[in-house]
Amino acid sequence: MDTPVLIASITLTAVVALIPAVSDEGSVDLSVVIPAYNETGRLPSMLEVTLTHLNSPAIKSSRTYEILIVDDGSKDDTSALALKLASHYPQSELRVVTLEKNLGKGGAVRHGMLHSRGHRLLMVDADGASRFEDLEHLWMSLDKLAPKNEPAVAVGSRAHLVKTEAVVKRSLLRNILMYGLHTILRIVGVGDIRDTQCGFKLFTRRAAQKIFPAQHLSTWIFDVELLLLAKQLSIPIIEVPVEWHEVAGSKLNIAKDSLQMLRDLLVLRGNQLVGRWKAVPL
Repeated sequence: MDTPVLIASITLTAVVALIPAVSDEGSVDLSVVIPAYNETGRLPSMLEVTLTHLNSPAIKSSRTYEILIVDDGSKDDTSALALKLASHYPQSELRVVTLEKNLGKGGAVRHGMLHSRGHRLLMVDADGASRFEDLEHLWMSLDKLAPKNEPAVAVGSRAHLVKTEAVVKRSLLRNILMYGLHTILRIVGVGDIRDTQCGFKLFTRRAAQKIFPAQHLSTWIFDVELLLLAKQLSIPIIEVPVEWHEVAGSKLNIAKDSLQMLRDLLVLRGNQLVGRWKAVPL
């Protein structure tokens, strides 16, 4: 999956840096990868919450970090806004990558993950729907699962919210499609993971080095491919409850994208079964 890049890498010091590769050794404790498509409305508050947490005394004293915003070919001023916001946080390391064309959320996440420097790498949505402070729950779970940062994945899960207002207030169609998707996921092999689609996942660097080079899908269902790849590679996965609230402005077209998800699941499973898409242990 070739990724055309318009703005390769920009730091707060306005120095264009060489783009790191996930195959290199990590140089910071945490990379936060934020895929963003037309996010001028939601990115400012999300970034503020993220940096408030990462710069809190307890966290800042024990963890170095970088933030990588991947503008997925936005039609608005997402990149310009991201750079402007970066200037408000001169003590933080923030890089902005602008892709020349829209690849889809999975393509933006993949690009960010392949060019991050963290010993652990977090993918998080730009809408701020997940409570960023729950990173600490994922972090502690990985500490137990991979104390030496061996390959492992912690998956944020909203499954515990199914009976709460956060989900009950969703539209009937969206809930029907959610349950239908879960049924299909059991068939394709990730039914033991109750929430595959939460955009809040933490990878150790060694897990990212194995999973993301083998990723093919760039559309909404890419999360399932990541988890199937982890299973193929015998990388342990732990599901961690996180808080979540729905935020207006979703880019998901329920009817259209649900059909695309079904098609992509069939393509994914078919290619894996015949051996065309196969993760190779490093």
